[in-house]
Amino acid sequence: MEKQPNQLLWHGVFLLMLLVAVFGIYKAVQAVDYTWRWERIPQYIAYQAEQKHFAEFDGTVVAEKGQLFLQDDADASRRQAIAPQGAQVAEGDTVFLGDTLDTQLSWTAGPIAWGVWMTVKLSLVAGVFAILLGTLAGLARLSPNPALRNLAVTYVELIRGTPLLVQIFIVYFFIGTVLNLDRFTAGVAALAVFTGAYVAEIVRAGITSIHKGQMEAGRSLGMTSAQTMRYVILPQAFKRVLPPLAGQFINLIKDSSLVSVISITDLTKAGREVVSSTFSPFEVWFTVALLYLVLTGTLSFLVRRLEVKYAKSN
Repeated sequence: MEKQPNQLLWHGVFLLMLLVAVFGIYKAVQAVDYTWRWERIPQYIAYQAEQKHFAEFDGTVVAEKGQLFLQDDADASRRQAIAPQGAQVAEGDTVFLGDTLDTQLSWTAGPIAWGVWMTVKLSLVAGVFAILLGTLAGLARLSPNPALRNLAVTYVELIRGTPLLVQIFIVYFFIGTVLNLDRFTAGVAALAVFTGAYVAEIVRAGITSIHKGQMEAGRSLGMTSAQTMRYVILPQAFKRVLPPLAGQFINLIKDSSLVSVISITDLTKAGREVVSSTFSPFEVWFTVALLYLVLTGTLSFLVRRLEVKYAKSN
């Protein structure tokens, strides 16, 4: 019974700290001599674009059962439908080839929304290849074969010891030029190779955390070393490495912002373009930060659900 009041007290302390932080941010915003224009931002996320339909021939506008049609003067059987909403002509009007018949409004993704899609696409594709590459490198780190083991160690140390930005430049301007890679492929390759090195260490640590008796038990049942690794060791290791893997892929989402240096229009580059158009840097970068937070928060939520699922299966 004493724990409940203590829990409520500490929750109250947390809320108080949160209010103090919000108040501090509010006072800081008030102190900045800046005119906030949040109304400029939504149109760069999604907006209603005009789509005009033009006359395909000369004719006259006719009405039939409440529907407008453009009827060809030379061939009465030839008709073109006209949308009732947004119609620019009326019954009886004479229309010439190329004239506007109607204008429709449709929701279209803005540059920030396209930037979010590109960030998700980059992270997803690079993440898949990073898992494959990292798993192979992690297994090679534990291989009894010196060539495979040394190769994996060299890869991990080389990649982890150099900045991602430098690796992106090398992949795009050097390897990409030799292999004729486009920007997206070069960006995915750089992110996958970089993240794969960290995944390799996570996989290695997860495998080594499994007791050696598991391998011996699998071998005693008649399975080969590869079969034991696949069906016994790796499933157990996956449960243990799920949290650090999630952290690494959250970093991947944030690291993907660096591919903007090779002119891939991800969320960060889209933000820079919108800033140059609106001259509203604070609003744009707060929006970009919030969108990154949504992406990483969604990934964290999904991983927590997986952890609960695997915990129940145990």
